[in-house]
Amino acid sequence: MSEDPAKFNAARAALDFIDDGMIVGLGTGSTSASFVRQLGERVRGGLRVKGVPTSEATRNLAEQVGVPLLEISQVTSIDVDVDGADEIDPQFRLIKGGGGALLREKIVAAASTRMVVIADSSKWVETLGAFALPVEVTRFGFALTQARIHEALRATGCAGDEVVLRVSGKANEPVITDGGNYILDADAKRIPNADELGEALKQIAGVVEHGLFLGLAQTVILGTPSSAEVKSR
Repeated sequence: MSEDPAKFNAARAALDFIDDGMIVGLGTGSTSASFVRQLGERVRGGLRVKGVPTSEATRNLAEQVGVPLLEISQVTSIDVDVDGADEIDPQFRLIKGGGGALLREKIVAAASTRMVVIADSSKWVETLGAFALPVEVTRFGFALTQARIHEALRATGCAGDEVVLRVSGKANEPVITDGGNYILDADAKRIPNADELGEALKQIAGVVEHGLFLGLAQTVILGTPSSAEVKSR
């Protein structure tokens, strides 16, 4: 299978953070999938690790390539989490959830000693918000939750405030997450204060989790077609 070389290079550089005996969080998305495939090659070469997947899609891929897995209930901490991002700013704040796995991704990231974010260089932005912010919500009362999210965007000074239910397929059926919830995509356009917006979203009844990952990433790896740049803080 042909892979995007920038994503491949970012994922390959993340292998430098993996040591024998580690428990590794396995992210979701195309760049994370590249990492899982490359990790599988290392496992077949003798590396001993165990992975904790952040989605059923990642679980299936890890099983296919031979990465041994643990359930999240079997761990109390994770050595390193390797995951992608939809946007990354210079403070290492992230927007995640384009792949619909933000709840499990955040649980795994928060349990990890180090979060390594892998992405192609186009995901590095000065200000978050051009990528619509995913918010996982309960199906019950989701329209009420949608209205409150709209208000939170306006109250925190975002440049946009449209909030739409994520749908897919020919019938435009709502996307259902692995946790059985809906996703609302908030088109903030520009988020002037990610911390303030994150706090506002946490206070809304019906919001299960939001896609702002704040204070979780320690390392960012940006891939290009020929190399990868590692940034750490």
